[in-house]
Amino acid sequence: MKIAIGSDHAGYALKKIVYSWLDKHGYEVDDMGPWSEESVDYPDFARKVAEAVSRGDADQGVLLCGSGIGVSIVANKVKGIRAALAFNPEIASLARQHNNANVLCFPARYSDSGTIEQSLENWFNAEFEGGRHERRVLKIEP
Repeated sequence: MKIAIGSDHAGYALKKIVYSWLDKHGYEVDDMGPWSEESVDYPDFARKVAEAVSRGDADQGVLLCGSGIGVSIVANKVKGIRAALAFNPEIASLARQHNNANVLCFPARYSDSGTIEQSLENWFNAEFEGGRHERRVLKIEP
């Protein structure tokens, strides 16, 4: 499974942790930047990740910015993307189970490596429940 990842400067340090966790668990990782803590604009990287998932170049995506909100907003503007802000492992599970999220977003300034690693574990191990959730997910895009 190929995972596209990206961040802004605030999420750069934790993005390296996400990369290592994904690599250790056998995922192919496409790091779409940035590659330093130099100030950048989060929409540039969030859009790259979301478009890669939308096109099918990546199976899923992971994004980080200071609050996680900016990258979530940008990713959700891309057709076919269901980006969810995961601020704890339970929310990460629900993002998959109820919303079939294909991009997981983290608030880097409010997260630590343990929370992010457990959230990734939960998200990748959860399965979309379908049923009443399927009906709702289908209503997201016109």
